[in-house]
Amino acid sequence: MTHDDIVDTNGMLCPLPVLKARKRLQSMEIGQVLCVLADDPVAVIDIPNFCSESGHDLLSSEQSGRNQVYRIRKGG
Repeated sequence: MTHDDIVDTNGMLCPLPVLKARKRLQSMEIGQVLCVLADDPVAVIDIPNFCSESGHDLLSSEQSGRNQVYRIRKGG
């Protein structure tokens, strides 16, 4: 799956992965896709909750080695 931008939050703990994703999404156009890399175990809960509360679409969530990879489409 393709994406328009990426933010690497590896090594950052809650709430930083969500805060970094929120900040990056603010500068993106509606419909663009952000890829978020994370290794914080709490991100599995935080990222989906952030998306549903903020009106963004969580397109995918997968584990790749030690990384969690999330693809978020900016909502309007």
